[in-house]
Formats: sequence, C-alpha cells, structure tokens
Amino acid sequence: MRDKENISRRRLRLRRRLIPKAIKLLVWVAMILMWWGVMYFAVDMPAEYKLRHSTDDLRNEYNELSERYDSLCNVLDNVVQRDENVFRKLFESNPYDLSADVDNERIALYEELTQMDAEGLMEVLDGYLQHTERQEQEIVYAYEDLQYNLSNGVLSVDCIPAIQPVNNRQLTLLAAGKKPLINPFHRTMREHHGVDYLIPEGTAVFATADGVVKSLSEKNTSHGKAITIDHGNGYETSYSHLLDIRVKKGQKVKRGDIIALSGNSGLSFAPHLHYEVIFNDTRVDPVHYFFLELNPEEYQRMIRIALSSMQSFD
Repeated sequence: MRDKENISRRRLRLRRRLIPKAIKLLVWVAMILMWWGVMYFAVDMPAEYKLRHSTDDLRNEYNELSERYDSLCNVLDNVVQRDENVFRKLFESNPYDLSADVDNERIALYEELTQMDAEGLMEVLDGYLQHTERQEQEIVYAYEDLQYNLSNGVLSVDCIPAIQPVNNRQLTLLAAGKKPLINPFHRTMREHHGVDYLIPEGTAVFATADGVVKSLSEKNTSHGKAITIDHGNGYETSYSHLLDIRVKKGQKVKRGDIIALSGNSGLSFAPHLHYEVIFNDTRVDPVHYFFLELNPEEYQRMIRIALSSMQSFD
C-alpha cells in the first residue's frame, strides 16, 4: 500500500512540475507564431520590399507616360487642326483625305463582293486576271522596246530624266502634282502641267538627266527665271521660278549637276520649283520618272501625295 501511495505522490509531483513548463512552452510557441505572423503580413522582407517598390516605380512610370501620351495627342490634334485651317485659308478648300476615300472604296467593294454568288465572283476574278495579263503583256512589250533601243544605241539611260530635281529623300517636299488644280491667282481649275516642290529660296536644283541646255529665261515672265534642257530622244525637262541660273545656253550637263537655285520669280504664289518632263512635245507626269530614286512603296506614296494636292503654286 505504501509503495502505491509513494508512486501516486511521485506522479502528482511530476505533473505539477510538467504542467507549468508545458503551459510556458505553449505560450512561447504562440508568441513565436504571432511574431512570425506580424512579420509576414505587416513587415516586408528586403527582397519583397524591393519587388514591391519596383512594381510601384513601374506603375508610376506608366502613369507618367500615359499623361505624356495624352498630352502629345492633344498637341497633335491641335497641330492637325491648325494645318487644316491654314490649308483652308491658303487654298480656300478642305484638305483632301485620300486614305478615307481608299477606305470607303474598300468597304464598298467588300459589300459588293459579299452580295455576289459564286458565279459572279468568278466573273469578277476572271476580269481581274484578264486585266492583269494585259498589263503584264504591255510591260513585257515596253521592256523589250527599251532593251532594243538601249542595245542599238537609240536610247541612253543617262538621257532619261529619272531622278527628282531637288533633294527630297523624306518625300515631304512635293506640294502639287500634274492634274487639274486650283490656280492661286485666278481661283479657277486649270491644268497643271508639272509638279511643284515647296522649298525655300536658294535650294539647289539638279539636272535630272544628261543633256544640253536648250534655252534660258532671265525675264520676269509668268515662269520667271527658267531653264529648259534637251536630253535627246524626245525628252526635255524644264525648271521654273528660279532665283539664280548656274548654266549657259548650249552647255552640256550631267545628271545630278547643280543647274540653278530655286526661287520665287515670275507668277509664283510662294517660293517653289515648278518641274516638267516633256516627251515628244507632250507634257507627261514627272512622278512616273523618279524610278532611280524610289522603291515601289515610295512610288505609291508619291502618287498619293500628288493626288492629294488641291492647288498649284503658279
């Protein structure tokens, strides 16, 4: 009996010792867990802090760029509006939106094609194919004729006006094409026989092909100071409204030679160069003769610029 009582007493004392220690251990564990929770949810680690604030910097930078973009859009809209107002005051007409016309044509063509049956679509396709074949044949004939003339010495490539008369690498100087345009002095539609380059006075003007200076005009006529160059094989070029002429009548010139400085002489609305290409006594569109400088994309862009002009400068 005494042994059992001793054992029970020992167990009781052991429990009394262990229970406080267990409670303290649980308290410490709870405190550690609470501390870890606070540190995890309330305090950023260095790596987390860096990542969080890098995102904040990107967000702030994005907001600043968005504000700058909106500001630039407003400035651009104002510039476009001012440009249109200047265009209306100078030319007394609304700016010509060629891209809108192209989009409208595409939409109309799409609607027309969607309403056709298979037989109608085949007819349209056949028509396009026949037109393409005819164009291809015309190109082949023209190439064969050109090759024959070159190989037999009838025509020289250097005598074809194949560059622009001014430095226009950015394709931004062409202001008027060859077509009926509003005359700035008579305010009526008249045929414009060449192209106009809107350039400052004193800009260098180049010979567009090899040739001989056929005539000079130093008088204050409607064309002002002007030069005509005979390139042979039916080709001639003329350069009008010049400031200063740098060649003499009968002088031989090479393609790229500076022959004059542009100006505002004669019946001219603003400083510019009026340039013409004549083939067999017929004025042709100079834009089609820039093939030494323009790739197909740039050629299409020049065509669009020439078509978008509304008024000539002479």
